Amino acid sequence: MSKPKVATVWLEACAGCHMSFLDIDERIVDLLDKVELTSCPITDIKEIPKVTVGVISGALGNDEEVHIARDIREKCDILIAWGDCAVMGGINSMRNFMKPEEALEVGYKDTLSTVNPDGVIPGEDLPKLLPMAIPIDDEVKVDVYIPGCPPDADTILYVFQEILEGRIPTVPVDMMRYD
Repeated sequence: MSKPKVATVWLEACAGCHMSFLDIDERIVDLLDKVELTSCPITDIKEIPKVTVGVISGALGNDEEVHIARDIREKCDILIAWGDCAVMGGINSMRNFMKPEEALEVGYKDTLSTVNPDGVIPGEDLPKLLPMAIPIDDEVKVDVYIPGCPPDADTILYVFQEILEGRIPTVPVDMMRYD
């Protein structure tokens, strides 16, 4: 029997969720013996192949991310929302209290750490911002939710083990993490 194929994408978020995946440590070798990781953020594959499991970390904040979420949903049998940004919008939704144009002003001109003497705000170089940052299930059907910021490595491994056993997992409450 062929191995289940897994693709992951990293949308509007930090790298924390994918770092937690790596925090499975040596157990990742055993997992990769059982699944084929077809694409992930470090492979830079532009076209997501048909897979058994799709994983999205990060919220949806622009039209390109919506396109990617729809694409991976269309190409996977089971979609996992990985981390608080994907599950609930996370820290990205802090910008929801202002208009997208204001968020760009703050991000490119107004922060103390910004060095942008000409006050340039990229235009067509950036995908169009959505009116608000939103969780994945506002756009596509999600089958499995793994909350946490970031989710715990043991929880991520548990979800994959359940899927390998043919079950669609529900993360037990005692495995959820909100640090």
